[in-house]
Amino acid sequence: MKRIQPDAIRPFLIGDEWSFGKGGAFESVNPADGSIAAVIAEAGGDDVDAAVGCAQAALDDPRWRDLRAHRRGRLLDRLADLIERDSERLAQIQTQDNGKTIAESRAQAAASVEMFRYYAAVSEVVESEVIPQRGNYFSFSLYEPVGVVAAITPWNSPITLEAQKLAPALAAGNAVVLKSSEVTPQIGLEYGRLALEAGFPPGVLNVVTGFGRSTGVALVSHPGVDMVTFTGGTASGREIAKIAGERLIPAMLELGGKSPNIVFGDADFEHAMTGAVYGVFSNAGQSCIAGSRIFVQEDIYDRFVARLVEATKALVVGDPHDSRTAVAPVASFQHRDRIESYLELGRREGAKVLCGGARPPDPALAKGAYLQPTVLEAADNGLRVAQEEIFGPVACVLRFRDEEDLVRQANDTVFGLACAIWTRDYKRAFRIGKRIKAGTIWINTYKLTMVNMPFGGYKSSGVGRECGIQGMKHYMAQKSVYLNLDEDRIPWPPINFQ
Repeated sequence: MKRIQPDAIRPFLIGDEWSFGKGGAFESVNPADGSIAAVIAEAGGDDVDAAVGCAQAALDDPRWRDLRAHRRGRLLDRLADLIERDSERLAQIQTQDNGKTIAESRAQAAASVEMFRYYAAVSEVVESEVIPQRGNYFSFSLYEPVGVVAAITPWNSPITLEAQKLAPALAAGNAVVLKSSEVTPQIGLEYGRLALEAGFPPGVLNVVTGFGRSTGVALVSHPGVDMVTFTGGTASGREIAKIAGERLIPAMLELGGKSPNIVFGDADFEHAMTGAVYGVFSNAGQSCIAGSRIFVQEDIYDRFVARLVEATKALVVGDPHDSRTAVAPVASFQHRDRIESYLELGRREGAKVLCGGARPPDPALAKGAYLQPTVLEAADNGLRVAQEEIFGPVACVLRFRDEEDLVRQANDTVFGLACAIWTRDYKRAFRIGKRIKAGTIWINTYKLTMVNMPFGGYKSSGVGRECGIQGMKHYMAQKSVYLNLDEDRIPWPPINFQ
């Protein structure tokens, strides 16, 4: 397919109008070759105010406010149909924005369709609850939309991560103001376009584009926003949590990770090795759930690491549109600089570079933000490269003796998003899994996620759970209702008014 080329400045969406705003414009750069993927209008403070105002108006619009749950579900199903129709366009846009392989972008477009279809169904099955009576009254609990939701998303997988917020928030009956990452601003605009085509009332989904320190802060701080949902780095998550805390509004935060990928001596060797390579190098390591700390039991450590290095060297680094490519460019040139600074830090700390550690020598890749997949041998889990999220194609391998040594090292991190355990002993796997502080445990697999399974982290990896029915309830407020069945008046005050 011919690559999509930028035309003029792309506007953002407020209500049902496309606006160029008052904040100037910025470029989305294709990291595969440094070309301009798109020029995007930047939303200023007044634009954010207008978007929130449109969202508030949509909540009072009978076309949305009074729409029954099964009718909302039909709109989500229609949106899923349109995403499916335009899935190739979405995949091409995402790959141009962030350099992800086109195969993965296509898979994520298909996953987005399933996300909207799932919540179209869930919108109708979240039920009110009848509470056992403790007096002469009928009591029940309702779930209602929380209001205006500010959704802020990252650049690594916008097709799926934006769907993961939009689908449940809209299914719950909220109005949303979406701010995509400035690195990948186009997918959110596409979702806005498709939502209008699907028939969502104006203002139900607004999309503002810009930078976190300006557009993002203005959105999170806006007094008309009732809830924030954010996926991204832990440092940014803490700043958003501070603002939400001062405003006393709920914040759902899916943040960073430094996930342990654990290989016991009795594991299926080749399956574990493949899982280790896939766990950290797919999407060039730009995944919050990347298995970036590979723990290998000492009795197989030398053999496993040798095979891991061999497999890593065999990975094809190349153009994201080439079907042979395993590791495409990282999402931006600035991010490549950040990863390279970690590689230099690792060398200074004493980590041994077993392979990679530099840009690829192929001159055909010189214009892109490419890095070789890298394996670092860390003698100590306390090294910064073993503790901090690098978010790139960099694996740290560490050895462990026994279960106690493993659990101590694996939990020695501020993060707690995911973990994998490779062993033939399922009793041990379950035993270890219970002791690891992580929101997702994989046993003899990696990066398996499903729309109906809750997803989130412990510790500095976030607050709340996305996906599943629980993921929709996070976007709802619970209301308790008491219906009095007593014929007599309330027995107070002690004297009778009559």
